[in-house]
Amino acid sequence: MSEAPDAAARTRAIHRAVSRFCRARGWAPLAEVPLPNGRRADILALLPDRRFICIEVKSGRADYESDRKWQEYRDYCDRLFFAVDPDFPRALIPETTGLIVAADGEAVELRAAPEHRLPTARRHALLAAFAALAADRLNTLLDPLPSATSRPD
Repeated sequence: MSEAPDAAARTRAIHRAVSRFCRARGWAPLAEVPLPNGRRADILALLPDRRFICIEVKSGRADYESDRKWQEYRDYCDRLFFAVDPDFPRALIPETTGLIVAADGEAVELRAAPEHRLPTARRHALLAAFAALAADRLNTLLDPLPSATSRPD
């Protein structure tokens, strides 16, 4: 009999499945995205129409109950989802958010997230920051030595 994965392993598995889910839909997911309010989105996905979806990954009840910062992500996305695994107590997830369930490397959307459109100026600023972060991460993969102009996340 195998043991249940620990919270960190569950989080990684959910992240991988949700990233695949996003890419299959033509979305560009980026993990651990710093937001202007000082928070860090687990996954921020850019859609082809320039809308943003924030996906908050939760590994279990304790993770959910210890972190209420997710409400502060709404100001930086058009739709907000939670992503959990099948064992997560889904009744905890607010009806005002979408729900994605990940298992065995795949994810499905069980509940759509209500849309709340970002103001145009905020969308443009977020798009520029998203692109700069993605480019910086790609360049770091290509050349891991820091340059004199490197910026921290």
